[in-house]
Amino acid sequence: MLTREQVDEYFERGFTIAESVLDGAMLNRARAILDAIVANASSVTRNNEVYDLEESHTPASPRVRRIKEPVDRDPLFWELLRSDGVIGPVKQLIGPNLRLHGSKLNMKSAGYGAPVEWHQDWAFYPHTNEDVLAIGLMLDDVTFENGPLQVIPGSHRGLVHDHQNEGFFVGAIDVGGSGLDVKSAVTLTGAAGSMTIHHVRAIHGSALNVSGRPRRMLFYEIAAADAWPLATFLPNYRDFEQFFRGRMITGMSTLEPRMTPVPIRMPGALRRGSESIYNLQLASKRHFATFQEAG
Repeated sequence: MLTREQVDEYFERGFTIAESVLDGAMLNRARAILDAIVANASSVTRNNEVYDLEESHTPASPRVRRIKEPVDRDPLFWELLRSDGVIGPVKQLIGPNLRLHGSKLNMKSAGYGAPVEWHQDWAFYPHTNEDVLAIGLMLDDVTFENGPLQVIPGSHRGLVHDHQNEGFFVGAIDVGGSGLDVKSAVTLTGAAGSMTIHHVRAIHGSALNVSGRPRRMLFYEIAAADAWPLATFLPNYRDFEQFFRGRMITGMSTLEPRMTPVPIRMPGALRRGSESIYNLQLASKRHFATFQEAG
């Protein structure tokens, strides 16, 4: 469970870190399953419903930057999510009735793992209320050099920034034009088995992995059951029964969305072929300040 100080940090700064939520045995199981999934990418030549590939990927040298919806790849990833150490802190923050919005396993391989530019998750999937957050389970030790998550403190209380460029949603903020002080960002590092938690409106990003060590993080996007999506690019919501019951983590679903006066900016149109945040950001002609440039 989170301490009072950790709960206060989440609501005041928009993020916190919980240590040792996964033990060594669970970490080893997750890594073994992940290694097997990555090995199977040797038969893949382009992004598909499972893999988001690095631009340098080849069948002979598989390079994967994301496993899409790991909960659909192996039962262990549901088991991890529902374990007391993982879901307990989430219940403290947004209540006992929880739905999985999405899951992803982001991989920053040693020396080339792709960056993610500054953005707000809320820009991708606004809901009827903001009891929505993301947790990141560290499957490796996360240091400053291997592409850690960075979050701008207090940004969850500010604007919902424009994530469009030239009429298309690009999934990143124009840092130069927005006036953001990205140098104020806090680096979220920790030992394998630790967990980051950040508010859905918190501005965050991460850098290229410039170290000789991998950085693999398992992210779950979680909403209170009465927070209903107003927009999403995910295919999970095309089947109502799957959304209403199949995606529930704990507690009960509801047909009565809770509406609160939260700022909303709808995502807008996607460019054809933009199938992930990486491609969205690469397709933009803007220059977004990278993690290294932000200091």
